[in-house]
Amino acid sequence: MLNISEKRKEAQTFFSLNPNKKTLLVLGGSLGARRINQLIESNLPLFEKLDIQVLWQCGKLYFEEYKKYDSENIKVLQFIDRMDFAYASADVIISRAGASSVSELCIVGKPVIFIPSPNVAEDHQTKNAQAIAKKQGCVLIRESELDSQFKTIFSQLILDENQQKNLSENIKN
Repeated sequence: MLNISEKRKEAQTFFSLNPNKKTLLVLGGSLGARRINQLIESNLPLFEKLDIQVLWQCGKLYFEEYKKYDSENIKVLQFIDRMDFAYASADVIISRAGASSVSELCIVGKPVIFIPSPNVAEDHQTKNAQAIAKKQGCVLIRESELDSQFKTIFSQLILDENQQKNLSENIKN
């Protein structure tokens, strides 16, 4: 996991990604996250406009619903076996903020937008993401704010390599 940058070319080949385009990695857990999947679906035109490609792990429960979007620039996957390759190919990651996801992403050191699930005990995912956001190591968007904030926040992040670099450095500390 620590040497993912060395695997970037191999990872791009593995997922049939274009090495000349930025890649968004979307993680919703093994079962999937309905709200994240809806967000990605509704923003496919934005991703096309920004000329980025998406590696979209939609989850087992939602694969049949979203596989129709699988194309040259949108890779829809039920599950990702090679997470090292997924991380290596990513320029920006969207993820839930469970403890294991947050821990892993701190090691990976890529720019992350955390979208905590509001449907968990004691809202622990929001607390996990807030701890990272406090040290400017991630972007935190609550589900209730996605419709109003996602397009602007994501567009700025994917285009701002300095912000990406800062998030990558800060999440590891």
